[in-house]
Amino acid sequence: MNRYRALLLCFIGMVSVSTSLFGAEKEDYPKVQIVVKDSVVIDEKEEELDEVVVSTRGTRTIKRTPTRIELLSGEEINEKAMMKPGDIRVMLSETTGILTQQTSPISGNALIRIQGLDGRYTQILKDGFPAFPGAASGLGLLQTPPLDLRQVEVIKGSSSTLYGGGAIAGLVNLVSKIPTTERELSFLLNGTTARGLDVSGFYGQRFTKVGTTIFASYNTSRAYDPSDIDFSAIPQYDRLNFSPKLFLYLSPETTGSIGLNSMIENRLGGDMHYIRGEDVSGHTHYERNKSLRHSAQLNFNHWFSETSKLNLKSSATYFKRSIELPDYQFDGKQWTTFSELAYSLTHDKVEWVGGLNLWTDNFSEQPQKGGIVRDYNQTTFGAFVQSNANLFSWFTVETGLRTDYVIDYGLSVLPRLSLLFKPTEKLSSRLGGGFGYKAPTIFTEESERIAYRNVLPISDKTNKIERSWGVNWDVNYTTGLWDNRVTLSINQLFFYTRLNNTLLMKPLGDGYYQMQNIDGHTDTRGLETNIKIGWGHLHYYFGYTYTHTETEEYGLHYENILTPRHRLNNVLMYEVEDKWKIGFEAYYFSPQWLSDGKRGQSYWNCGFMAEKSWRHFSVFVNFENFTDARQTRFDTIYTGSRTNPEWRDIYAPLDGFVANAGIKVRL
Repeated sequence: MNRYRALLLCFIGMVSVSTSLFGAEKEDYPKVQIVVKDSVVIDEKEEELDEVVVSTRGTRTIKRTPTRIELLSGEEINEKAMMKPGDIRVMLSETTGILTQQTSPISGNALIRIQGLDGRYTQILKDGFPAFPGAASGLGLLQTPPLDLRQVEVIKGSSSTLYGGGAIAGLVNLVSKIPTTERELSFLLNGTTARGLDVSGFYGQRFTKVGTTIFASYNTSRAYDPSDIDFSAIPQYDRLNFSPKLFLYLSPETTGSIGLNSMIENRLGGDMHYIRGEDVSGHTHYERNKSLRHSAQLNFNHWFSETSKLNLKSSATYFKRSIELPDYQFDGKQWTTFSELAYSLTHDKVEWVGGLNLWTDNFSEQPQKGGIVRDYNQTTFGAFVQSNANLFSWFTVETGLRTDYVIDYGLSVLPRLSLLFKPTEKLSSRLGGGFGYKAPTIFTEESERIAYRNVLPISDKTNKIERSWGVNWDVNYTTGLWDNRVTLSINQLFFYTRLNNTLLMKPLGDGYYQMQNIDGHTDTRGLETNIKIGWGHLHYYFGYTYTHTETEEYGLHYENILTPRHRLNNVLMYEVEDKWKIGFEAYYFSPQWLSDGKRGQSYWNCGFMAEKSWRHFSVFVNFENFTDARQTRFDTIYTGSRTNPEWRDIYAPLDGFVANAGIKVRL
């Protein structure tokens, strides 16, 4: 009954917003159209987006790239920043085919899933550098504010040929803002009804020979328990981010940049009495996460001519995290480095890119009780080559080949092929596929959920690389109706990925767990439908995702947990440029299988936002999940005692209805 009540409220909200907006403007509608161009949502009033170069390593634009890329532009990022200024979970999870999976009910740790595969199979990059590998994966999404992002690029499906191991489900590249000759200085202040506060600022400007960007943010929240169960749905936390970057324009042929990133966070979740410092018998359970990350990036470019360029990039990251429970502690440190040397040769019809990579990943931890030592040192050497050929005006081919050698685990050869068919300006299609791999690790969704307690180390004698292959095919159609007063765009995607030697965490019967490669495979298949309609200031977006993920183990087949088969995205937006922005969202999630053999309930999640803009500032308000869909309203989140709870899978929101409001200032 709750499901239908939520659906009714969402429908009433959409009708009321639509009615008010349809009657709001009597003037003629301007010729502003929202269309899907080559798989990417682009606003025709910003034609320069056709010139954006994205994560396929070459210099081809979106329009000429056979690889299917979904681009979130700066305008969309700003919109999502009003909903969740402190991190990028909302920005990614509201995209078709992508889910955010919460791994800790009281501390909020989360990973993203693309096309039904676990978070470890998605590679997250920041400006082309690996961002949250290994031990950092469980908290990375929560610790990345969006204010300094220029765009976000998403490639779904096997992408290991592009950027190496781990991109089996896809990759997400977070692209930072760059300085321009016109100064950019902006600030954002946001507060929530869940007692959260977000303060962030960005400065960027280019001068003759140098330029700089500086980003800083402070995010904090008090512990929040909307269900009155005395466990935190939102933990108490304090987080600082600071990211300065220096750009060098040494000559017309030579440029470079040096960037630093620092983050420190203290997060405490658990029993509300314990968090408030109250000594109450039976209320002693908690989970404290302390983490810090320091990284440095170097990027150097030199053009030998208008058609040839050398690129050198290198990064080093130090990450430290501790997890403290009443009777257990995890304390680990990770050093990672990444270096790449690439050369590109570009002509009108053909482009070549080739290069060499080196990755290192060193992890060490304070020994646990029982003497478990899970330290490791992993080194990977890689070489790649890629070509993009415009064979005809309507047909482009992109091919790639990567060879990686992971010390102790062997060689992986990864071919890749993508085709772009564009018979007319209104119709295009992309067909692509490739191979992927993932080196074994203890840092998975399953182990994160139990804070790595009693998880035995990976061993090159018993574990092996997971290998995959996958294919995507999509069709895009855009047209104008009624003298182009109404625009219609449709994108239909079909996908399939097969993962062999799947690594799963298995109980050993003595309280310990071991990562084992099963004798079987995992298949994920499905489709994504995206429809967008524009009429003057009013735009409607509809998305449908069907995902079926199944594992075959020793001849037995079972559906993977925490993967809704059906998902609906509905977004209605009314926008007058630089004046008003009003939006309504409604998302549906079908029932999901859980690890205890039960099925979770379906639910709707609805939201409403509004922004009023002036020249130098804007004010905004957002009502997230105003139907108050919460797992604690229709299901339990733990079994056992309060002092030693056994946490169940989290498949629905825990924080329920949260409103936030704030101000953005542009100077």
